[in-house]
Amino acid sequence: MQLKIALAGNPNAGKTTLFNQLTGARQHVGNYPGITVDHKEACIIHNGRRMTITDLPGTYSMTAYSAEELVARDYLVNERPDVVIDIVDSSNLERNLYLTCQFLELGVPLVIALNMIDVARDRGIEIKVEKLQELIGVPVVPVIARSGFGKEKLIEEAISTADRKEPWQSRNISYGEDLDIAIKELVEVISKHRFITDAYPPRYTAIKYLEDDDQILEKGRKHDQHVAEKLEKIVAQAADHTRKTLDVYPEAIIADQRYGYIKSIIRQGVQINTYATDRLYTSDKIDKVLTNRLMGPVIMVLVLFGLYQFTFSWSELPVSLLESFFGWFGGIIETTLPDGLIKSMIISGVIDGVGGILGFVPLIMFMFFGIAVLEDSGYLARVAFMMDRVFRIFGLHGSSVMPFIVSGGIAGGCAVPGVMATRTLRSPKERMATLLTVPFMNCGAKLPVLALLIGAFFSENKARYMFFFTMLAWLVALLAAKLLRSTVLRGAPTPFVMELPPYRFPTIRGLFLHTWERTYQYIKKAGTVILGISILLWAMMTFPGLDGKQQEMFNQQRQKIIASFNNGENGQEAGNNPAMAMRLAAIDNAEKEATLQHSFAGKIGGALEPLTKLAGFDWRTNIALIGGFAAKEVIVSTLGTAYSMGDINTDKTETLGERLKKDPGWNKVVAVSALIFIMFYAPCFITVICIAKESSWKWAFFSICFNTVFAFLAAVAVYQAGMFFQLS
Repeated sequence: MQLKIALAGNPNAGKTTLFNQLTGARQHVGNYPGITVDHKEACIIHNGRRMTITDLPGTYSMTAYSAEELVARDYLVNERPDVVIDIVDSSNLERNLYLTCQFLELGVPLVIALNMIDVARDRGIEIKVEKLQELIGVPVVPVIARSGFGKEKLIEEAISTADRKEPWQSRNISYGEDLDIAIKELVEVISKHRFITDAYPPRYTAIKYLEDDDQILEKGRKHDQHVAEKLEKIVAQAADHTRKTLDVYPEAIIADQRYGYIKSIIRQGVQINTYATDRLYTSDKIDKVLTNRLMGPVIMVLVLFGLYQFTFSWSELPVSLLESFFGWFGGIIETTLPDGLIKSMIISGVIDGVGGILGFVPLIMFMFFGIAVLEDSGYLARVAFMMDRVFRIFGLHGSSVMPFIVSGGIAGGCAVPGVMATRTLRSPKERMATLLTVPFMNCGAKLPVLALLIGAFFSENKARYMFFFTMLAWLVALLAAKLLRSTVLRGAPTPFVMELPPYRFPTIRGLFLHTWERTYQYIKKAGTVILGISILLWAMMTFPGLDGKQQEMFNQQRQKIIASFNNGENGQEAGNNPAMAMRLAAIDNAEKEATLQHSFAGKIGGALEPLTKLAGFDWRTNIALIGGFAAKEVIVSTLGTAYSMGDINTDKTETLGERLKKDPGWNKVVAVSALIFIMFYAPCFITVICIAKESSWKWAFFSICFNTVFAFLAAVAVYQAGMFFQLS
């Protein structure tokens, strides 16, 4: 029989790292809360036993305050795993055991994985494992998730616990005389009427009623209105009594009593501190500088600028080599294949389209490597901590920082997990404001476009411009959030406390793994989705083609040139004459450009040109921008195809950046205008679907319209101002 094992625990307790160790999966690990926004599953076979291991979102409690807590609790209640492995951070034992208490109250079959035992030891914390096991009444296994230490014993204990098949039994923790009486009364009513007992133990339901848990209250009312009213009446009486006698609500008493229960366990010799309690840990000492109110932001800006400097300076050579390779490869195809649609598709659709995307692979790799260093060391969480102060000014919650960073706050993220990470926000209005503004960040898909245009028009200061456009994305996103929070999403802010994980030395294996995983996703996307879209757009840029009359006109022009050289009118002989070849090539390219203009895509781009000309975009740029709605990388591949098919130059080894620089329709002002539009217009359709799934189609369409109108107005303003001041 296949066992079902669930991994649960606080954020940053090492849950996902342990999941990867146990399953061999390579799920991404982030040093911040909210990265696992939904449960992940993997199947393994251990000593002939087949089992499914599920990684639940990191939560601090089982009370349904956030979507993550709901996901975790609903999974346990609905799926009924055979055993739950509770990952506890040994260096923060007291705080982590709070969630353990709630697992015990829910009655799930439990095994505690005492993770980061080495970190606790380094901090002078010694934990008596046998004593903790004895007092808490469930197996406790010391593990080090990063190295895999203890994982075999952990799995054995989990299998052993699951095989005992003990019924779920709620742990009886005392909450003081007043609440214990109320709980007893509630349990009697619940048991008598079998009130949602198929999902929760009666005592657990009673406690959740006292905690005023919205989800349980709603479920209770739907199940049996009459019993629910009776329970709520008992709770109201208990709450009234505690307010009059102790001036507190029952949920506060419950939290206090749980911490009291934990302290009583720890003080029975479970934890021994061998260092003085006021000793500053190394992380705390570093944080005194890196998160200093004055120095911290300055250091953060320098670190981010250094990241871009590192990325562009180190990737320059491999990027140019790769571009030269695709240019050379295109030249080989040009000379070996006969003229026709197949040759056109391979050169214009595949090599110039997808090759343009793959040419940026080294740059993407260096960027991802730099981000992995910041992330694995724990510094990215400090960035979130410092940005939290700024976010409050713009009406956003501290938890909004991570969705912004995940979406590309440091260029290279993705808006899809960023949108999903907004589930950690408790306030619906703060969540919606975050969800609608995270697509403004410079995701990994926008990176090749930024690199292309900055490299072509601002090659002397690439890192500086990349840094500027990253800061601009933050500024615009925050201003848009402020606008939304002041108008359609008005409401009071909610409090936030952020956890800072200790600094760690990133492992070489981890850095290369994270870099490769993200780069592979990029290459895979280029080889599948982008390839398909590039070929589709090539077809739209090729058909229906010129009619017979137009083709005849170009043929006559060719014959006229050849005849003039044969008759000696140009003073030169025909044959391999370079002057004649150049004039014929000009006719060929004029025909290609005319074909492109008469294609389906060309007609759409041309129809939009009267409007988009206000922002400096011609019909070819319009085609690329329409393709960008599918995926932002497509903008590069479509520009590559469009400028390949309508190219006025005969040198096929030219890069796309060089072609754009030579095109009279492009200049520095047009490049900035295009960058502004691409950064802020409608999110890609996958992100739009994700926004609709997380909110509604109404908000998804609002996102498309609001972003596109704003981006266009901003691009027009930049272009018109730039041309007025003659900055081109």
